[in-house]
Amino acid sequence: MEEIERNFIHDIIDADLRANPELKIHTRFPPEPNGYLHIGSAKAIMINYQAAKKYGGLFNLRYDDTNPAKEDNEYVEAIYRDLCWLGAEPNGGVFYGSDYFDRCYEFAVQLIKAGKAYVCDLSAEEMREYRGTLTEPGKNSPYRDRSVEENLDLFERMKNGEFADGTHTLRAKIDMASPNMNMRDPAIYRIVHTSHHRQGDKWCIYPLYDYAHPIQDALEGITHSLCSLEFENHRPLYEWVIDNIGFEKKPKQREFARLNVTNTVMSKRYLRYLVENGLVDGWDDPRLPTLCALRRRGYTPASVIDFVNRAGVAKADSLVDIGLLEHCIREELNAAAPRRICIQKPLRVVVTNYPADRVEYFELPNNPQNPDAGTRRVAFGRELFIDEEDFAELPPPKFFRLKPEGEVRLMGAYLIRCNEVIKNPDGSIRELHCTADLETGNGTPADGRKVKGTIHWLSAAHSEETTLMLYDKLFTIENVNDIPEGKTYNDYLNPASLVRLEHCRVEPSLADAAPGERFQFVRTGYFCKDTKYPNTFNRIVGLKDSFPKK
Repeated sequence: MEEIERNFIHDIIDADLRANPELKIHTRFPPEPNGYLHIGSAKAIMINYQAAKKYGGLFNLRYDDTNPAKEDNEYVEAIYRDLCWLGAEPNGGVFYGSDYFDRCYEFAVQLIKAGKAYVCDLSAEEMREYRGTLTEPGKNSPYRDRSVEENLDLFERMKNGEFADGTHTLRAKIDMASPNMNMRDPAIYRIVHTSHHRQGDKWCIYPLYDYAHPIQDALEGITHSLCSLEFENHRPLYEWVIDNIGFEKKPKQREFARLNVTNTVMSKRYLRYLVENGLVDGWDDPRLPTLCALRRRGYTPASVIDFVNRAGVAKADSLVDIGLLEHCIREELNAAAPRRICIQKPLRVVVTNYPADRVEYFELPNNPQNPDAGTRRVAFGRELFIDEEDFAELPPPKFFRLKPEGEVRLMGAYLIRCNEVIKNPDGSIRELHCTADLETGNGTPADGRKVKGTIHWLSAAHSEETTLMLYDKLFTIENVNDIPEGKTYNDYLNPASLVRLEHCRVEPSLADAAPGERFQFVRTGYFCKDTKYPNTFNRIVGLKDSFPKK
């Protein structure tokens, strides 16, 4: 079985198993279907999935669809797709919070009959005023002492649609003086006259998450409800619901720190803003941290899981360098990705001493890291393309690429010397006229002269045009939580997060590459054939790895 690195959650489970050896570990991932999952979601998924896998247990996917105003089947389908892509298929089953609406209602009636819940007429603003502050206790609602009969009648009328949105809530009767604000008679049902994506118009009252979630966990037999740290202060309410409904088998909620990554944002609200205002190319724009965006950019499930595992599971919040994510995919692709040639900014080279009707082929390795990957044939002819950056008319010091009267090695082929720079009327360079040392087919001069530079190239007649999308960090600021007062996320969007290069040239075989197929473009970076637009390659990461090695 795959080795899963230990963390403090496994210590908790180990202790529970020592106390109860017959315990069958059962975890869940409960996303709200109101947006797309991001890399922070991947951490929550893998913590729950790997815990179940490590102990031979079950892992559920449960959609938290208790807020019909924001939910959509588009997100339901996307979430399941992302889980399967990560390899975290829910062997315990796929469920919906809405599956339990009838039971939640029955349990609410049970709490009312036990004097532990009441219907409140305070508005949302009045409830905030009555709630108190962190240093001052709250005040009891004037409706707190309604009789059981009156509460039952009002709650049924809420269910029957007799009241408008916001006029009534059902609240748990706990303690308005509790130091934990979540325990100050929290609302557990609200009125929402909106059709539900699965239930239609059956309901106009909906349970709130803090009430519904523990019920769902208990009904599914969840043993460990593993969630992010912002729910730690909600744990007493989670346990209050479980205890006061009277579940015999009680799930245990435990929390871990969220995954925060440099130069990006995990706010679903802001990601939606970017999408809806056309600032990015949809939820799968490769600059975003969503899983569908990472997939489109060319990241693999293994690289994302490797990143999550290396980032670790802890109780304290931290900020993880996005360079670690780039390191994970670069390390994987360095060993696996086939090499191909791409000329980003083509500059035409005419080899004047090479016959115009002659074509020959050089064998280049598919992956020097893997001798078993074999070789491929790359055509050579009289007219070539090299990259603009590999030529300098006025070269700086220590420039070892092509220059006037200078010599350079064409990767895997001949040495060439630049003899003449041909210019357009506006002074721009049209092409270079060079001669090849045709005795250096293996790149080694017979006279032993030293040539330091090696550049990549393509035959003009045996290459195809393509578009490159060069993606970079979404934000110029490392920690989006450090944005100064008066500034917004928008002020730090990186204007260079996407550079589009057209009329690039690639080896002919890349025209037939499958969408999603990954390559290393030599001396350039790692690229993926785009899944959305034809004849387009997305840069996954560059070749240079700046992430510090251990």
